[in-house]
Amino acid sequence: MLSIIKQILGIGPKADFSELVKEGAIILDVRTKGEYGSGHIRGSVNIPVEQLHKNLHKLKDKKRPVITCCESGMRSSSAKRILTSNGFINVHNGGSWYSLNNKLR
Repeated sequence: MLSIIKQILGIGPKADFSELVKEGAIILDVRTKGEYGSGHIRGSVNIPVEQLHKNLHKLKDKKRPVITCCESGMRSSSAKRILTSNGFINVHNGGSWYSLNNKLR
């Protein structure tokens, strides 16, 4: 029960995002197309969170690591829940795309 609460709140060991990317993680930016167009992480995939359910097939491998990001971390948290509830097993909330981009440098 405690582990479920920690997972929901995002409490626990911090992911090494750079290492996940080296291992082939997908960076999933869930902002709108307009927001994505104004700046994003090179190589990231843009699927707005409100369109994620109908585009899960674009992510193909449910075992491949996925790092979600958005403007502040709220939509990326929702995207993480959507992915995990649909069988993706290695999903991490990267929070803000700008902050995540700085961590990957």
